[in-house]
Amino acid sequence: MQHAVGAPLPPPHGPGIGHVGRPYQAQHAGHPGPPPISPPPGQAPPPPAPGQVPPPPAQGRPQQPPAPGQAPQPGWSGTGPTPPPAGQVTGHTGHVQLPPGGPVPLPAPPAGSGTGGATLAVLLIGPAGAGKTTVAKLWAARRRVPTAHVSLDDVREWVRSGFADPQAGWNDHSEAQYRLARRTCGFAARNFLANGISCILDDAVFPDRPVVGLGGWKRHVGPGLLPVVLLPGLEIVLERNAARSGNRRLSDEEVARIHGRMAGWYGSGLPIIDNSTYDVETTARVLDDVLARSIASPPAW
Repeated sequence: MQHAVGAPLPPPHGPGIGHVGRPYQAQHAGHPGPPPISPPPGQAPPPPAPGQVPPPPAQGRPQQPPAPGQAPQPGWSGTGPTPPPAGQVTGHTGHVQLPPGGPVPLPAPPAGSGTGGATLAVLLIGPAGAGKTTVAKLWAARRRVPTAHVSLDDVREWVRSGFADPQAGWNDHSEAQYRLARRTCGFAARNFLANGISCILDDAVFPDRPVVGLGGWKRHVGPGLLPVVLLPGLEIVLERNAARSGNRRLSDEEVARIHGRMAGWYGSGLPIIDNSTYDVETTARVLDDVLARSIASPPAW
């Protein structure tokens, strides 16, 4: 139906009202009429119209919990929403506010053998095939205190489309993704440590490449970061690399080139573990002893 411009609009079709104010039932004989509209919370339902049967109470529909400061509705047996404890600030993470992560200080020397219950930030360095990720995972799992493991290679592979594959060589694209992954790892490590959880990171850091060297890790994690180099013989590294698949497997020439550059860590003052004849468990135990000595006498780097 069309109405002339400026003409008054027809009356609205309210509950039980048809055209021109006639009752709905008068226009549709035998029809029960539209369903009743529930009143707003806290108001009593309106009385039924003359000749109209009052609607039955709703069945099977759960009642809503009372709002804070209001009395419970009849039939409500719950406790309602629980307010946050006093002194805590709510935010996007719920009732718990995470402490801000800051630079990692050097931990205090442990009382017993090994690293004990010290909260540590560790960087395990080594070429592809040195066993960094495997040893780091086991070391973190065997500690007596909560310890996390973050692998830079795993974080780099979070980029699914447009991933800078290491097999394609080093360029501006791969360097940008490396820097982003390193910052992400540093942020994760600082937040783990701010919540009392130790963290071990692993990365193939080159001694002759300052752009991807220790300086970036120290800047993103803090001066308390403890670096340790894992450097087995070339034959062991080539054998382990051959067992890899996907973009984690490099050519023999690339592995030999990386291993040769890693030899520059000798004479750097950093602790070096030659795990050529160690299994994973033995290497993790040696790593713990080396870290205990590093806490007592931090390496200069």
